Amino acid sequence: MDILIGAALVVGAYLLGSAPQLSALARLRHTSLSGDYHMSLWYRAGKLIAVMGILGEFIRGAIPVLVGRFLGINLTAVAVAGIAVVCGQMWPVFNKFNGEKGNTTGVGMAVALAYRPFLAAAICFAIGAGIRVFGRILRRRRSDPRVPVVGGPFSLSMPLGMLAGFLVLPITSWLLEEPVEITSAFGVLFVLIVVRRLTAGLTRDLKAGAGIKQIFIDRLFLDRGLSQSTQNELP
Repeated sequence: MDILIGAALVVGAYLLGSAPQLSALARLRHTSLSGDYHMSLWYRAGKLIAVMGILGEFIRGAIPVLVGRFLGINLTAVAVAGIAVVCGQMWPVFNKFNGEKGNTTGVGMAVALAYRPFLAAAICFAIGAGIRVFGRILRRRRSDPRVPVVGGPFSLSMPLGMLAGFLVLPITSWLLEEPVEITSAFGVLFVLIVVRRLTAGLTRDLKAGAGIKQIFIDRLFLDRGLSQSTQNELP
């Protein structure tokens, strides 16, 4: 019975992650999404709807873990369910297995699974976000829009902060002697984040004839393909 309950939690987590909630929010404003859904939602549906979308992504990352803990399901199943909800958001069955990057859902999963390692990762997230926000404030104060500002358009700070934070999670979890199930889940989460960065829309970049090295750098560190390099980033 415990195995069946754990399996149901994992399957339910994947389906929850696959739910097209960003597209549903876009339809409230009679628009559609393309490319990076968070960015598209921000510009096409408005900031309020975009913030709702980000919060929704965060919450659904935490739900399977919280439900599993509340029901007293074994930690292995809870950790796998946390990974499953992120996989659902990255490769959703309801959208031909082509989803988002898993950042926000992964953060929600991490908070619910083990808050102490997350606090260390949150420092990296906060530094990346802080540099970006501060840079945009500086840009508003400058008369010359050509002056490059760290954290403004084409910023490296946010994707680098997210990558560093997800890397810190398993390391900190191990140092804090969290259960092996949690540390392993965080390690898998980091690998999934990297894999999704490197593969999402990869075919378009390869067809464009770009060098493999440039594609790898842009995807791993900027969290976007070359076709997105002229767009502003959103979390």
